[in-house]
Formats: sequence, C-alpha cells, structure tokens
Amino acid sequence: MAKAIRLTRTGGPEVLDYVDVAVGEPGPGEARVRQHAIGLNFIDVYFRTGLYPMPLPSGLGQEGAGVVEAVGEGVTHVRPGDRVAYAGRPNGAYSEVRVMPADILVKLPDTIDFETAAAMMLQGLTVQYLFNGTYKLQPGQTILFHAAAGGVGLIACQWARALGVHLIGTVGSKEKGELALAHGAAHVINYNEEDIVARVLEITGGARVPVVYDSVGKDTFIRSLDCLQPRGL
Repeated sequence: MAKAIRLTRTGGPEVLDYVDVAVGEPGPGEARVRQHAIGLNFIDVYFRTGLYPMPLPSGLGQEGAGVVEAVGEGVTHVRPGDRVAYAGRPNGAYSEVRVMPADILVKLPDTIDFETAAAMMLQGLTVQYLFNGTYKLQPGQTILFHAAAGGVGLIACQWARALGVHLIGTVGSKEKGELALAHGAAHVINYNEEDIVARVLEITGGARVPVVYDSVGKDTFIRSLDCLQPRGL
C-alpha cells in the first residue's frame, strides 16, 4: 500500500482525501515509480474544481520525479533504479508510488535533483516546444519574451543564452528585471516604466524581432504585433 491523494467529487480543498492505495505491478508499456518530489501547478486546481472535467474517482497532479522500481513489457528506455522525471497525463502525481505510462518518463542527469526536476518539467517542456517546434530559433537572432521573470521565462532566458539568441524580456519591476538578466536575458523592459515598442525599436535599431512569445494576451497583444518584423510570428 502507498499513500496518495484521491478525489471522488469536485470542489474546494476539502474534497482531497489522503488515503492508502494498492499500487500493483506495471503492465505493458508502464513503469512503477517511487516519487521523491512532485510539482504543484494551477491546472491541478482546475481539475479539482471541475473546471476541467475528468472521470471520477481520480488522482491529481501531472508532474513529478523519482526512481523507477519496475517496468512492464516493452519498456526499454528506462529500467529499475533509473532516476526519472515527467510532466503530463494522466493525473495521479500526488502519490508516494504510482504505476504510469513509461513513455513520458525522462532520465534525470545526476546534476539535477528531484525537487528541481519536479518543479521545472512542465515549464521546461513549454520552452522546448516554443523554441524548437513553434519557431526554430537561430543563433544571433533577437526575440521578445513577455513575463521573462516567471517560471517559464527564467528557463527561456537561460535557453536563449545557450543558443546564442538575444532575448529581450518584459518584466513588471526592477527586481524582476535583475532576475531575468541574471538568468541570461540580453535586455529587459519594465513595462510599468517604459514603452515596450519604443524600446524594442531602439534595441533592434528599428529592425524589430522575428518572433514574440506572449503569454499575457489582451494587454500586450497589439504591442506584440507592433514589435514584429513583416511576416513575423
């Protein structure tokens, strides 16, 4: 038996039950993972309240890190003893041990601890698809990234620097600007004190940027468009 959070109805935090669950052996394509850390994300609240429907009863949580205890038939990329992390379906990360699809497990380098891995997987995967799938960044480019001091933004700052990309990050305070710069942003714009479009034109010598990453939306959308080169993304 293992301890886990389960819910049989949706609502406030009071619907979360701390219970004993039988874990069992992994089936084909599955792995059993003993978790050392889990990630807490706002999407968990959406599932708990019912805003995002899911079959009940259910576990909760989509992000975690731990050690593989056993693998099922057909699983070859991880094996017992491997340190792993994951983010994504299905819900159930709020547990000591769980059987789960093995294909979403990623091996952890020795230099990354469980707590860091569990806290960064979702944000890291977001930057991965933004920088490699949505728009393939090239060394020497200058880009605009809104909310550069957030969880996704700080990983984006580091990733951009590693790629040789000049990231212009927007922030809401001097302290957040210093944080973004310390993590690799080439420039920061405090949107509470500076005009975003004017500063981007100044930084780029009027050329604007080929891509803007905007997780804010309504308040920044038009300015994002004004910062783009023709046919930019």
